[in-house]
Amino acid sequence: MNSVAKSVLRSVKHGRAAWPRTGSAHSGKRRFHRLVLGIETSCDDTGAAVVDEAGCVLGEALHCQKEVHLQSGGIIPVVAQQLHRENIDRVVQEALSASGVSVAELAAVATTVKPGLALSLGVGLHYSRGLVSRHQTPFIPIHHMEAHALTVRLTHPLEFPFLVLLISGGHCLLAVAQGVSDFLLLGQSIDIAPGDMLDKVARRLSLRKHPECHSMAGGQAIEHLAQSGNQERLTFQLPMQQYRNCDFSFSGLQNVVNNAIVQKEKEEGIQEGEILSCVKDVAAAVQHAVAVHIIQRTYRAMLFCIKNSILPSKNATLVVSGGVASNQYIRKVLQNLADANDFALLCPPPRLCTDNGVMIAWNGIERLRAGLGVLHSAAGVRYEPRAPLGIDISKRVEEDSIKVPKLKDIRWLAS
Repeated sequence: MNSVAKSVLRSVKHGRAAWPRTGSAHSGKRRFHRLVLGIETSCDDTGAAVVDEAGCVLGEALHCQKEVHLQSGGIIPVVAQQLHRENIDRVVQEALSASGVSVAELAAVATTVKPGLALSLGVGLHYSRGLVSRHQTPFIPIHHMEAHALTVRLTHPLEFPFLVLLISGGHCLLAVAQGVSDFLLLGQSIDIAPGDMLDKVARRLSLRKHPECHSMAGGQAIEHLAQSGNQERLTFQLPMQQYRNCDFSFSGLQNVVNNAIVQKEKEEGIQEGEILSCVKDVAAAVQHAVAVHIIQRTYRAMLFCIKNSILPSKNATLVVSGGVASNQYIRKVLQNLADANDFALLCPPPRLCTDNGVMIAWNGIERLRAGLGVLHSAAGVRYEPRAPLGIDISKRVEEDSIKVPKLKDIRWLAS
């Protein structure tokens, strides 16, 4: 472990990093539905929850590492691993205690095994192996992105098929959910995710030094400052305009933004690390560029699915989930896009858009009911840091070469 990681962990041990959250919907009555314990450790949040077959969240707990990683300017995998190890048993026991049930009463334990940070995934899988072995409980390995995609079925009465846009700090993809474990992948980011890009831009802008943003994560700080900024004062060239597919690229956009920041610093005569006077305008323009890039690819996905009868031409649904789905500006432009194309837009509540144990438990319930991937042992299960979602038909999307309006024609979507 390097010196930076050791320093961050020392600050944790001095009490500056615990953000536990627990909740319960347990009524004290004996329930006859099957129960699943969900365990989530794919990145930097340790989550656990007990959900029943009717979709009731009986108990949940979450340990968030945000404050720790804010100190280091990004997630250090070995630090995330150590914090998972220190907190996973407590988090699981809090969820079980809040639910009022024992492990013996569970129909299964569901755990994220792919994709994610290898060191983090390993903690959850190792813990789960021990738990199911001791209690002889069935085990359900969970695909993290499948869980995000299906969370909406916990909060809304939604039937298959539907279009899914998953946007977070680690992932960005468009897919059609045709069933519990049946997805068509339309496109995904070819480099970094939008949340990762926003965090990196926030660090480049030194937003932790801004008096309004010192305790905010990068994406949250960008959204906050953008509210009082003027997006028209800067224009960023959008990536992949020549490619008529549903893939995303945020690394190129980040480079364009970084070059603009360097130019603004020269104009203002300041050094990197100082706050630009126009920082709010930069934040607004960056947020808008990310939103429009997402809109264009999502619009093409809508048109492709209708053209090829993958989704119904009437009453189709767009589901948006993941941490970036909590950004209200991005959610607003997606709502306008959905309205303009006669799609219903559904989003899980913000607390279920970010990583949590509830979505893993619910995915376990969905798989339990469908009889998919329920194992009698976790002994042979391995974690997978990289794992595609469903069948990749992105080449077919590109072959259709569907044209969508350019930026100037869809700017009204963000109004």
